[in-house]
Amino acid sequence: MTEKIGVLGTKSPQRTGVERVVNAPLPTVYGNFQAVGYLDHDRGDEQVALVYGDIATEGVLTRLHSECLTGDAFGSQHCECGDQLDSALRAVVAEGSGVVVYLRGHEGRGIGLLAKLRAMALQAEGLDTVEANLALGLPVDARDYGVAAEILRDLGVNSVRLMSNNPRKREALLRHGVQVAEQVPLLIPPCESNITYLRTKRERLDHHLPHLDAVAHLS
Repeated sequence: MTEKIGVLGTKSPQRTGVERVVNAPLPTVYGNFQAVGYLDHDRGDEQVALVYGDIATEGVLTRLHSECLTGDAFGSQHCECGDQLDSALRAVVAEGSGVVVYLRGHEGRGIGLLAKLRAMALQAEGLDTVEANLALGLPVDARDYGVAAEILRDLGVNSVRLMSNNPRKREALLRHGVQVAEQVPLLIPPCESNITYLRTKRERLDHHLPHLDAVAHLS
């Protein structure tokens, strides 16, 4: 924790990092989770980890899920985010234990909701998801996973079996000191509305999506 100099020259404490604030039971349609709430003092974001069962310290089945209002709440078929969240929650319940870290501030790969909607409008005109972000003068992926690593450490997790198709999540956790024992695919059947988006993720963002080869008939 750092100290901040006040107006009159006195030192007042300024918190940094991630602080666990609350732990509450959360019954869901999937099962009974514990919702562990955190405050990221550096960015001001409120974060939550959904914990199921008695988690170990090694090889914990884990999903780092980037916030996606359109997919998670509205059932958008522009992406596969809502289905991935659903599958991850079901997977940890089936496993008997696990963690889903829901990362707020990651909307649109970190560019925010309104910018994401602008990018989606450009995609409707023919740009892919990478081209759309760049056309808006925005980064292709602005997400940071340092907060996720801090949350996992607070939960006592040293290594994970990471549910993700994105190798950059694995690399980010390794950089932040969390070991990845295994990368577990989280493959969602594509539809006509998201096949172009998914192919772009595979071809330009290095996502591991081998199941797309079986759906060449989709436009």
